[in-house]
Amino acid sequence: MPQFKVLGLQAGRPVSRTIKATSLAEARASLRRSGVYVRDISEVKRGFDLGQLELSMGSIEVRDKAVFSRQFAALINAGVSMVRSLTIMTEQTDNPKMRKYLTSVKSEVESGKNLSDAIRPYPDAFDGLYCAMVQAGEVGGVLDEVLQRLAKLLEDVDRLQRQIKSAMTYPVTVLVLAVLVFLGMVIFILPTFESIYEELGGELPAFTQFFLTLSEFLRSPIVIVGTIVMIVAGTFAFKQFYRTPAGRESVDALMLKLPLFGDLIRKSSVARFCRTFGSLSRSGVPVLTSLEIVRDTAGNRVIANAVDSSRTAIAAGNPIAPALGRAKVFPVMAVQMISVGEETGELDQMLEKTAEFYELEVEQAVKSLTSLMEPIMIAVLGGMVGTIIVAMYLPMFNLFELVG
Repeated sequence: MPQFKVLGLQAGRPVSRTIKATSLAEARASLRRSGVYVRDISEVKRGFDLGQLELSMGSIEVRDKAVFSRQFAALINAGVSMVRSLTIMTEQTDNPKMRKYLTSVKSEVESGKNLSDAIRPYPDAFDGLYCAMVQAGEVGGVLDEVLQRLAKLLEDVDRLQRQIKSAMTYPVTVLVLAVLVFLGMVIFILPTFESIYEELGGELPAFTQFFLTLSEFLRSPIVIVGTIVMIVAGTFAFKQFYRTPAGRESVDALMLKLPLFGDLIRKSSVARFCRTFGSLSRSGVPVLTSLEIVRDTAGNRVIANAVDSSRTAIAAGNPIAPALGRAKVFPVMAVQMISVGEETGELDQMLEKTAEFYELEVEQAVKSLTSLMEPIMIAVLGGMVGTIIVAMYLPMFNLFELVG
């Protein structure tokens, strides 16, 4: 736990002490309760701390935030005070990073801050969407309802992410397995046939000779080191390129054009857009603020740019649906349903229905993609293994003649 060096006054006398607290705000709150007027406070720098390293490497998943929101809403709805609710949530959470954040948030709330202001400094746990909806709930006096909507939103996002991950896991696993089997057979099994033929004085077929040459090439230490260096350098270069605005836009545009996966990514992004926009609208967040938050949580730069251009058009007085339609990124059906919602004054309900429709589309697309990828990946694995087997057994016909 961090330590803070304090210089101040207590009962008119100067004091100097070192205290432990999870954050600077908690340290100030603790000193205030002790009757210490703080003149100067600073964190004591320490050497290597395994606990801090664990916290920095930890992550807060969508499911963690969903569980927190659902349980926190239940406590608030039951009439438990804000500070008491945060204390309960801090004690029962299993995620150390989330526990650290909630401890700091509780201290800030105890000192008089609003919940939305207290959670804002922790964007990896409470992003702009979360803070905006909590703020709207505090202003409207419906914090428990807003937290329940947030829990539902986060649970839907988590379910959508898991569906996409499940669709990607199978082909990636089979592809990695196929490559490992191929390399194992080329590097370790094929060379044994070369020694047999050298002893018998036979000439290898060109097909087999090609794979033996490839085997010798892959067993070279220079090639192994070079391959590792190229993979590391390529990964680093790609990450640096993706961090640039132009690079991210190029990669995200390419992702939307991928055969099989592009349509899945587009539908999942539209579902996330409608779900988030609908939840913000229902919570009373202004449209322009909602679109700004949706833009930052889009997950795809092309779609984020489309939302941003639409936001500019809406700020100039144009309706939402035509502004989104001009971007030519959102499906026609989604634009039309949003248009109907605007005309009937039930935009949030139409957005929810649109989100449910595209989430169902994503679910069906994942099932279709999985059923389609299974035979393709089996064929790829069988083809790679079969090629090596042919290369190994093709010389057998000449081997029988040499033995005879």
